[in-house]
Amino acid sequence: MLATFDREIEALVRSGIAASGLRAGVLAPDFTLPNVDGRPVTLYALLAQGPVVLTFYRGEWCPYCNLQLRAYQAGLPQIRELGARLVAVSPQTPDNSLTTAEKKGLTFPVLSDAGNAVARRYGLVFSLSQTLRAVSADLPAYNGDDSWELPMPGTFVIAPDGTVQLAFVDVDWTRRLEPAAILDALRQLANH
Repeated sequence: MLATFDREIEALVRSGIAASGLRAGVLAPDFTLPNVDGRPVTLYALLAQGPVVLTFYRGEWCPYCNLQLRAYQAGLPQIRELGARLVAVSPQTPDNSLTTAEKKGLTFPVLSDAGNAVARRYGLVFSLSQTLRAVSADLPAYNGDDSWELPMPGTFVIAPDGTVQLAFVDVDWTRRLEPAAILDALRQLANH
């Protein structure tokens, strides 16, 4: 199975799809998505209060996502000290996002992006190959649709004016932005 994952990651890397992700210097698309309680959360309303760290993850079933979310939770006090908010987005249903938040003890908003509508605007969406579908979690059950689409892991540090200060997009789902890089970007924003 690991060899299959390695081949699929290599094929995605060769496709160049990661280049479609949002880049630093552009305006982040605004959005409103439901949190685990079904309440709407709007990006630009959060930006009115300070910078936002926006991270897209694949789902509860992804061990790399779970490690990333726990690491970001551990860094949350420092993120908040720098005046920023952290928000995580996945294509999971709100119930599955609630499971993620509860199991990981997450104290930041976890939002549900039905059909990857927002992830698509951030240039992150790809379809799983038939090979990956055969060995993957039951995405239709987690996401509530039959698209077999996922976001590439992507994390964005967004300034209060909506400009992306730091963009990290990698089609290799084993690679994630380190919390230290997020804190560095937030410190740079605070010093300007």
